Amino acid sequence: MTTTPHLLDVLVEQLTDVETGWSIGTFGAIAEFSRDSGEATEIDIGDEAVSAVTTRGGLRIGVSRGLRPIAAETLTRQSWSQRVALCLREQVCTMNQRAVLTEIGPDEQSLRPQDRAAVLFDLGLGALQVDACVRSDDPTAVAALRAWQGRSLFDPGCGAMAVILAANPHRVFLSRLGRIEVFQPIPPPKGKSPQGPHTHVLPRLLRHRRTHAATEPVPQGWVPCAHFYPPHPARDDVGETRPFQDGRHVAFQALLDRYGDPDLLTVKRDVAAAVAAGREPSAVTASDRFARATVRIALRQLQALQPELPALAGWRSAHDRFDPDALDDSAGEHPCTA
Repeated sequence: MTTTPHLLDVLVEQLTDVETGWSIGTFGAIAEFSRDSGEATEIDIGDEAVSAVTTRGGLRIGVSRGLRPIAAETLTRQSWSQRVALCLREQVCTMNQRAVLTEIGPDEQSLRPQDRAAVLFDLGLGALQVDACVRSDDPTAVAALRAWQGRSLFDPGCGAMAVILAANPHRVFLSRLGRIEVFQPIPPPKGKSPQGPHTHVLPRLLRHRRTHAATEPVPQGWVPCAHFYPPHPARDDVGETRPFQDGRHVAFQALLDRYGDPDLLTVKRDVAAAVAAGREPSAVTASDRFARATVRIALRQLQALQPELPALAGWRSAHDRFDPDALDDSAGEHPCTA
């Protein structure tokens, strides 16, 4: 098992990279933290946790006994995504799983001192590994939310969501590893989420009661309690194509070598070796959806790194055909609240 001091070093390295994004959440409800180059940021590095706070939001992530990082790549329509899931065992990751709107009280653990008297309300999403909350110091908003306590946010007659949309409280997502706070205003129901810290809550996905996307290769019994997303070599932070950055690719492959699934790493290496040797596309077989996705990702990365390989076109024709079931089903979400 990876040692706690080493994991803290990894978190520090990622936190100080302005292009790394972060999230805390579950399948269907997620808070994201990112910051811009040059944006004023208060960074704190402690013995067991790291934090970063801007005027738009903040993050605190800690290390704990039994924490396991799991690095993975997943398919997108034209490229691939990359992330490291910070996982705990299912039996120790559990949060409060409240099913109705519930007042918690003052947020004494808030990232900024000025927010510690503000009142937290759990939205009651019932998720295993995250408590999704809002926080307000506005007496009118607090009183209005108290009036809807004990009701499900998604009951047809519940007016709590209207209160939240009108009051723009902070959003606070909590897990056993830390918290993300979002200070930015909530966009209208059909509006676009702002750049930087924001949240998504999607009832349609929450109904699946999954802890993570089915396309993410997390071993049985482990639950992602936070993620970080190192910079992609071919896409910027809004998903637009950019010139391939070899250094970014190498950096994530090092994380993948250390924290990735060994069987999937073997598949990637076998594909690269077979294509380089000019072997037939049938030379590598994929046993499950994760292996098949890995074959396709390996080929896309070879296309970026060594497009001149004679066998590559045939391999991509044979293996990299459109398959919507293989795509990362946590991508491309549109929030009903953010």
